[in-house]
Amino acid sequence: MQPLIHGILLAFGLILPLGVQNVFIFNQGATHRKFKKALPAIVTAGICDTILIYLAVAGVSVIVFSFEWLKIALFLAGFFFLAYMGWMIWKDNPAINAKREEKGFSARRQITFAASVSLLNPHAILDTIGVIGTSSLTYTGYEKWMFTLACIVVSWIWFLSLAIVGRKIGQIDGNGEFLNYLNKISAVIIWIMALYMGYQFYAVIGE
Repeated sequence: MQPLIHGILLAFGLILPLGVQNVFIFNQGATHRKFKKALPAIVTAGICDTILIYLAVAGVSVIVFSFEWLKIALFLAGFFFLAYMGWMIWKDNPAINAKREEKGFSARRQITFAASVSLLNPHAILDTIGVIGTSSLTYTGYEKWMFTLACIVVSWIWFLSLAIVGRKIGQIDGNGEFLNYLNKISAVIIWIMALYMGYQFYAVIGE
């Protein structure tokens, strides 16, 4: 029972802070008329987190991040992806889309962005390795996999909950004005994170 509780509390502690991934999932839930249309983003984020958690527990990710060039590449790629994603969210206008009955990103774009903010976010990856990966060393065998499963389940439940809450807000905001403001705020948050990632890239190559 201890590995299960440990995994649940640890996963919630890591996933609760506002981040690009959370902002994007919430946004997709809010800007689609039907919840099922936000599923590509939810499922992609869930799968990516599952992969990262598994690699962290298995120790594979620690080996991968021992290569300095890979960290540099991830920081650079993450900067450009987040800058582009921020622009796409900024220019999306739910108030106009509501009249056209076309709301939210397409399935392909959702998958692309969800994967990019999950797998091209060095800080999220390093947190997963440093916290979940290190914490998993406390356990072996059955207990280790119980701990891993708890972290993965919490991740999926959180993404589903974010999208559901976003969907409820989207239903209340019929004209899309609130969502339009939310898009602008989300875009600014994403751009700030992109700038921070760019700074990290500059710091690494300047060492």
